[in-house]
Amino acid sequence: MMNKTIKLPYNAYLLIGGNLGNREENLINAKNLIEKYCGKIKATSSIYETAAWGVTNQPDFYNQALVLETNIQPIDLMKMLLNIENILGRVRIKKMGPRIIDIDILLIENFICNEEILQLPHPALIFRKFALTPLAEIAPNIIHPVEKKTISQLLQACNDTLNVQKI
Repeated sequence: MMNKTIKLPYNAYLLIGGNLGNREENLINAKNLIEKYCGKIKATSSIYETAAWGVTNQPDFYNQALVLETNIQPIDLMKMLLNIENILGRVRIKKMGPRIIDIDILLIENFICNEEILQLPHPALIFRKFALTPLAEIAPNIIHPVEKKTISQLLQACNDTLNVQKI
């Protein structure tokens, strides 16, 4: 049985993003609600603009990585982040489709979780330059608990060819 708890407080590495509405304002609103309900944001990356990954016929995304210090257990944190998405107007119509806001937990220190609501580290992180680039800006030396490489090393090895542009 996998341990679903972690010693508190801990750092969670998040990616926030969206491609509908006022993208920058949506990121600001997400950060404000994350800080209100989840803990202290200790670092934020620059904002990056990226073409959509997966389902490509949609507007470009703004993405930003955050380091969140929190006292909320990981599965409860994921539930809270999903609630924040709902508060901000996220509607799930199409998988990987356009969205006002998306909040993902990329990593939580050395924590590994494989629950339906939460897979950590994020299973697609190592394949997505739009996630690795902002994360490498604020946490370049964090070790991926499965790959056993730093975020910088993973970014360097990433084969994703999407343009990730700092705004």
